[in-house]
Amino acid sequence: MKTVKKVLLINTHLTYPSWSEGLLNDAFHQKAKDFFEAKGFQILETKVEAGYNPDEEVEKHLDADMIVLQTPINWFGAPWIYKKYVDEVFNSGLHSAKFLSGDGRTREDPSRQYGTGGKMTGKKFMVCSTWNAPEASFGDAAQQLFRGATTADALLPITSNYRFCGVEIVADYNCFDIFKDGDIVKSLENYPAHLASVFNL
Repeated sequence: MKTVKKVLLINTHLTYPSWSEGLLNDAFHQKAKDFFEAKGFQILETKVEAGYNPDEEVEKHLDADMIVLQTPINWFGAPWIYKKYVDEVFNSGLHSAKFLSGDGRTREDPSRQYGTGGKMTGKKFMVCSTWNAPEASFGDAAQQLFRGATTADALLPITSNYRFCGVEIVADYNCFDIFKDGDIVKSLENYPAHLASVFNL
């Protein structure tokens, strides 16, 4: 009997009235939902701004085979509500020992590395983010701000939480230059192909 796969879609947009209403992040979230539903997945969803129960979010993570975070990049990171979400949900997963067992190191085996105590192996995590920054500002040492850093480098504060718990990180997807010269329509159109590629679907 075939087991239905599950995906957890987390939308962490934070509304700023008359400036950032969340329509673009909602559109990417819906595009991912439509894609996974068409593939026969059971959809688990969380809109962080609408509220959540940390213990229930732990169970959603445990149920999911794949986790997709949809986020705007505000001042070079996810909105503050996502940090709060991570602190509360991952602390619950730590205290219950459902996400990880310590940080992986032991006094008995000094060869064990920091960050190897995760219990969430076999799961995959991806970030889909929206940026004011243009794509050309990444991966180029001549660029003034990021100086050669990639989006994967910039997203390490987000992805490291999951890697620390044993989750495999797959390539991020990004919509760039959203206020000036980005091609939002094309970014949305190309998103399902990226999901299919990184999740081998």
